[in-house]
Amino acid sequence: MPLSKRPVRVLVVDDSLVFRRFLTRALNVDPMLEVIGEASCAESAKAILRDTTPDVITLDLEMPGEDGLDFLRNTIVGLKIPTIVISGKTQRGTRMSIEALEAGALDVFPKPRGLAPGQAAHEALADVGARLRTLARARLDHHPAPVERRKLAWSERQARDWVIAIGASTGGVQALGTVLPLMPVNCPPIVIVQHMPEGFTDAFARRLNQTCAIEVREARQNDVLRPGLALIAPGGDRHMVLQRTDRNELEVQLVPGDPVSFSRPAIDELFRSLTIAAPRVSATVLTGMGSDGARGLLALRHAQAQTFAQDRASSVIYGMPAQAWDLGAALEQVPLDQMAARLLASVGTSSANTPLAGASAPQKV
Repeated sequence: MPLSKRPVRVLVVDDSLVFRRFLTRALNVDPMLEVIGEASCAESAKAILRDTTPDVITLDLEMPGEDGLDFLRNTIVGLKIPTIVISGKTQRGTRMSIEALEAGALDVFPKPRGLAPGQAAHEALADVGARLRTLARARLDHHPAPVERRKLAWSERQARDWVIAIGASTGGVQALGTVLPLMPVNCPPIVIVQHMPEGFTDAFARRLNQTCAIEVREARQNDVLRPGLALIAPGGDRHMVLQRTDRNELEVQLVPGDPVSFSRPAIDELFRSLTIAAPRVSATVLTGMGSDGARGLLALRHAQAQTFAQDRASSVIYGMPAQAWDLGAALEQVPLDQMAARLLASVGTSSANTPLAGASAPQKV
């Protein structure tokens, strides 16, 4: 039976009996999810996988014997089974979660620390269930090629006051790990929203900073944009937006607010705020589920910024890029391995004479 007409089959892997049962009960409330097995360790999970193939796996990382990260690398990635990490938010757990996302896990959730009075298990994990249903349909046949440091051609002379903006979600850890290491040390400032839980964005930024020529870190209140610096919006309950200072510099503001496009921080909010810098902006929406970023990218295109979307073939989840493309927000669809070069090539150029959606078809590279 096609996946769209039957429940998504889930394998739960966690060494805690209490959490396995908690998660199983929560997921089985959803008629479109079915837990087909529980495993306390990698060996037990392998035994289940010899007999059946789930549509998606939930994976703890800190387990006895072969830990979850090695199990993911050595077994699950080869089987091409979409995997979501549900791990304790400890320093070690956070670091391993980032490594798991780099290795091929599609999403990460911290384990809930407790339920609010009267809150049912399925309510506490509603977001997990929604992600599992979507991740079961993820494309796992695309793996970003190893990044080769090479000099990318671009005109630094034209880059004064230019900004590069990137939005990403599911699959974005690998995507950003492909794009950012190619950026030269004197590239325009970069601002990023990567959908990720609170506490994980700082670890992710630190990890990227080790592999990039540019400086990469989590954004802080009143950070001023400068060449060679990439700022990642902190996960949590605030949006990252940009405003002009008295010195006409662009600075970060971390502002409270409701989720936008079901996201916080939201790509849409960042992109809309960047219209104050347009047309001197190059922006792109990368892989991810949902529609966040599409309307913000359209606002930037209306402001004559350079706008792009990742193409279908290189996207793990062709959701956000598809929404941006269908809305007419992106001038071009670009393969992931060409995105860094395309963003840099657009610096200093103008889209003032490029028709908006409805006038002519956008171009694909």
